[in-house]
Amino acid sequence: MSESKEINILAIESSCDETAAAVVRNGREVRSNIISSQIDLHKLYGGVVPEIASRKHIEKINQVIEEALSEAGTTLDEIDAIGVTYGPGLVGALLVGVAEAKAIAWAKDIPLVGVHHIEGHISANYIEHPDLEPPFVCLVASGGHTHLVCVKEYGKYEILGRTRDDAAGEAYDKVARAIGLGYPGGPKIDRIAKEGNPDAIQFPKAKVNDAEYDFSFSGLKSAVLNYINGCKMKGETFDPADLAASFQKAVVEVLVGNSMRAVEKLGMKKFAIAGGVASNSALREAMEEACEKRGMKFYRPSPIYCTDNAAMIGAAAYYEYLAGTRSGWDLNAVPNLKLGER
Repeated sequence: MSESKEINILAIESSCDETAAAVVRNGREVRSNIISSQIDLHKLYGGVVPEIASRKHIEKINQVIEEALSEAGTTLDEIDAIGVTYGPGLVGALLVGVAEAKAIAWAKDIPLVGVHHIEGHISANYIEHPDLEPPFVCLVASGGHTHLVCVKEYGKYEILGRTRDDAAGEAYDKVARAIGLGYPGGPKIDRIAKEGNPDAIQFPKAKVNDAEYDFSFSGLKSAVLNYINGCKMKGETFDPADLAASFQKAVVEVLVGNSMRAVEKLGMKKFAIAGGVASNSALREAMEEACEKRGMKFYRPSPIYCTDNAAMIGAAAYYEYLAGTRSGWDLNAVPNLKLGER
């Protein structure tokens, strides 16, 4: 793959509750990465409200793009292509980014590259790991997705396993709400679990019979809710830290177990994690230990590149751009876009 010419991508991400823009050079060097988070706003409602998210994206998108260009010390005249998330995600939120990207690409007469959100998460690993190249296996775990993916080459993916119901991050949010921690649940459970005993409560770990790498978290979530309701009905108390630690242990064991079975069967020597849940300290620790035990190289992005950001979209867009991917003016938001679809 030729990298003789310097390629600067302006990337835009607005699939959920973060409005983000970044300038990325040659897929690996982040010149700027601006994120405007809406978390404090959605906290009031205990989760993301799609209509509010869309309106906030409209308010913030020009501002984050201007900041990204300014921090990178560049202008639109020096940008070679626009990369934008077009799915999956909240349709109203995605439309804001897609419309903005199309407008800039048309006005400046530069290529437009639509990027899959999960592909962006996987590509976050390229930013800080110059030695990481396909093939490798990557676990993508976030509020909306839990996928185990074989990255065959840049832009070419095979889904090995996925969740049959709740995503891992979704289970974290629901359990956090049930024990009164609020939104977003992931970081709060991670923090409180450090004070608890992970062996205090035995929660079930689901296995999907007809697909050994698939995940299921709805049974675990229900078991936690039933345990809480049972305590209330009997007039008993429970320690939220113990419950959080026990729940987290069950999630982490399933994520690590399925991932390691897959890399062993494929004979892979490189394994990566990505997505918001990849910033979870217990998961990072357990994955590092499991990879070390098997003599595998373990890659994970810094937490800032785990949650939604535009730098990861810039990294993915660069490799799509090199492969000749060009989106037309008919590019649209696809809220249920599958990985590998165009």
